[in-house]
Amino acid sequence: MARIIAIANQKGGVGKTTTAVNLAAALARAPKRTLLVDLDPQGNATMGSGVEKRELEASITNVMLGEVQARDAIVRCEDGYDLLPGNIDLTAAEIQLMDMAGREQKLKQALETVRANYDFILVDCPPSLSLLTLNALNAADSVLVPMQCEYYALEGLSALLDTIGALKGRLNPDLQIEGVLRTMFDVRNNLANAVSAELTNHFGELVFRTIIPRNVRLAEAPSHGQSILGYDRASRGGVAYLGLAGELLRRQRERDQGIANKEKAA
Repeated sequence: MARIIAIANQKGGVGKTTTAVNLAAALARAPKRTLLVDLDPQGNATMGSGVEKRELEASITNVMLGEVQARDAIVRCEDGYDLLPGNIDLTAAEIQLMDMAGREQKLKQALETVRANYDFILVDCPPSLSLLTLNALNAADSVLVPMQCEYYALEGLSALLDTIGALKGRLNPDLQIEGVLRTMFDVRNNLANAVSAELTNHFGELVFRTIIPRNVRLAEAPSHGQSILGYDRASRGGVAYLGLAGELLRRQRERDQGIANKEKAA
């Protein structure tokens, strides 16, 4: 049964889509059965996966509106993972969802039909705390938060954590923080280093040890419709996302071992 991870931060330009695409590719190399869901109307994860967002026969929009089954909209990507593509139609879908009963449950219901087919399902969220993001957080087991190490990012992180706390009380009591990922990091920047240290002091083990560097090859890969692993695996960005996948899998093993130990003790 797949672990569903929402990749979310209401602040834009922090590397959510870059992380979603490249982590999906890295997990697929593990090899783990991985599904990437593009829930952002910009459709960047879809384009970055080598799929033309303007020519979709079916998308996550059709799935959430109940027009097609999730399995019928899934596309296989060259990097070895599956994709539930998205595009600008999600903006109109969000308006339609507002009038539906159980509108926060639509993504969860859709993913339940394919969940058994995967080890991981990653959801790329839009840069806002919208109904689409609420759907992702309601469907997810955990939230991975990419963030730049800059002053305003800390405020955005606090707002997101408040939202997650409220959601846990109302819709998804089992929702966890998967971790905070430092992205576009420049070790020469004193402020970045200071914010990074503050993050580690405050969140401890929740902060991934892996740091995603500011890297030209990472920025170039989407224009070729490829993940960094397909474009330049040996680049600093490629090595970093392989490291992130390894760290994520280690955390999963530790979680599973902890559950097994509790069951034995009971």
